[in-house]
Amino acid sequence: MTTGILRQARSYDRSVQLLLLNQFTINLGFYMLMPYLAQHLSGELALAGWLVGLILGMRNFSQQGMFLLGGSLADRFGYKPLIVAGCTLRTVGFAALGVVDTVPGLLAASAATGFAGALFNPAVRAYLARDAGERRVEAFALFNVFYQAGILAGPLIGLALTRVDFRLTCLVSAAVFALLTLVQIRALPQARGAETGPRESLARQWRQVLTNRSFLLFAASMTGSYVLSFQVYLALPMTLRDTAPDETTGTIGIGALFAVSGLTTILGQTRITAWSKRRWCGDRAISYGLALMGAAFLPLVLPVPTTGPMRWIGTLAPATICGLLLALATMLVYPFEMDTIVALAGDRLVATHYGLYNTVCGIGITAGNLFTGAAFDAARHAGTPALPWLLLTILGLVCAGAVHLLSRSGRLTPQRWKPAAATA
Repeated sequence: MTTGILRQARSYDRSVQLLLLNQFTINLGFYMLMPYLAQHLSGELALAGWLVGLILGMRNFSQQGMFLLGGSLADRFGYKPLIVAGCTLRTVGFAALGVVDTVPGLLAASAATGFAGALFNPAVRAYLARDAGERRVEAFALFNVFYQAGILAGPLIGLALTRVDFRLTCLVSAAVFALLTLVQIRALPQARGAETGPRESLARQWRQVLTNRSFLLFAASMTGSYVLSFQVYLALPMTLRDTAPDETTGTIGIGALFAVSGLTTILGQTRITAWSKRRWCGDRAISYGLALMGAAFLPLVLPVPTTGPMRWIGTLAPATICGLLLALATMLVYPFEMDTIVALAGDRLVATHYGLYNTVCGIGITAGNLFTGAAFDAARHAGTPALPWLLLTILGLVCAGAVHLLSRSGRLTPQRWKPAAATA
């Protein structure tokens, strides 16, 4: 990370600095292990493919399905206890992945790692939004930088450890989370949201959030952005493998794709956020970013040369350009998106709102992946390889239009929503 980024991080309160370091360490430990888990399950443990998919799917299901509960608990009991509990649970889960070799044990460990994320993710974001104050947008820009830095560093460390022994990777990752837990217990201040008065039941919290129509419409409009950005992990690597002249070229292309995406975010996020904040309001920045996400897939519509030296360039360049544009679009959208959620929550039950938002987007990613896979199958049968990319472009434009309409109608005006408890 550049000196300027670190200097900007130090300009915030100690709690914000700890939360930024917290997110970097969470991603470092997570991506140190997870990219190599499938290979361990199918190789060293010789599990069937459907069992590997079940174990990996259990982690995603337990995280996405429990985000709302994790956010609600954070609003009820405070942010720090949920962050500490989540990191503690992930310590246990990652250690277990390196020790157990039975299917029930692996399913339990995978579920624990997922539920851990559901506990600390909404709490971290709500805590950051609270303590960043009026500099919330800039804080979320920094948050994304530290987030991406962890994603970049984790797999490199994990690769070196996994070459020795995957169990070593698990234990080192668990040790990272154990150390992080101790730091949080010792140094992270206690914090709660702006709610006052007696604690409400979880059912009442959920009812209040589910009656926030503006928030629900915004979450639905933004779901497509997560489908589009997820294609860095799904459609783009699959395309590189299918179109590359050889396996080495495909591997180089996938590596370049992730490197360009991560490094661009680390080096450019704070600059792009400052630039866009000077020129546009948050709603417009989000709309422009979603449109750019859709346009990012247009380079892949161009036909790839099948012979000659241009085939190598024709294979790598479109996917890499797409990854770069997706990274730029995400940098444009993310800080304002996170800020809008807080504004629509009216500074009440912020973690619960983040939890439900993550659940809605998680469901959208699952549906979007099915949609993308079906589009690829249809394109192969019809002989129209451009079809999936055009559909993804249309999705980005539709989402941009939806956010624009919400803004025009006044739905994204801060604190427009009145909670159900206040009107009953």
